[in-house]
Amino acid sequence: MIDVPVTAALTDCAPVIQSDCSIVAAATQLRRPDVPALVVVDAMGEVAGVLTESDIVAAVAEDGVTNPVERCMSTPVVTVAPTTSVGLAADRMRDAGVATLPVVDADDGYQGLVTRDTLAPYLSRKRLEITWDDEPLRIE
Repeated sequence: MIDVPVTAALTDCAPVIQSDCSIVAAATQLRRPDVPALVVVDAMGEVAGVLTESDIVAAVAEDGVTNPVERCMSTPVVTVAPTTSVGLAADRMRDAGVATLPVVDADDGYQGLVTRDTLAPYLSRKRLEITWDDEPLRIE
């Protein structure tokens, strides 16, 4: 397992929105190519959900666009601690079937977001490391 903490793989841009934000305002933020998802926080500043493009598409298809994001965000939220390794974060992401993980501290304070894209360089590099414990190969 990879021992690099997820804090090394945080996204550069992971906006936080309030749970009463409109879907239209959230969609406007998600149009930016550097925004993979929006982290939804409650009145206490704790992570309450994650909003992705697919959540908005589902909301528009089912209910129209007048609902606040709290009605269409993904919950329950799967999170990781800042000290979680990228390998364990990737496992948690795969097991939960999600593409983003908010990173929260012990007080449930939002620290950042890791995505499949930000974890990939760490996982790919690890998979390419090959150790050979036998004699060198020879081609004759």
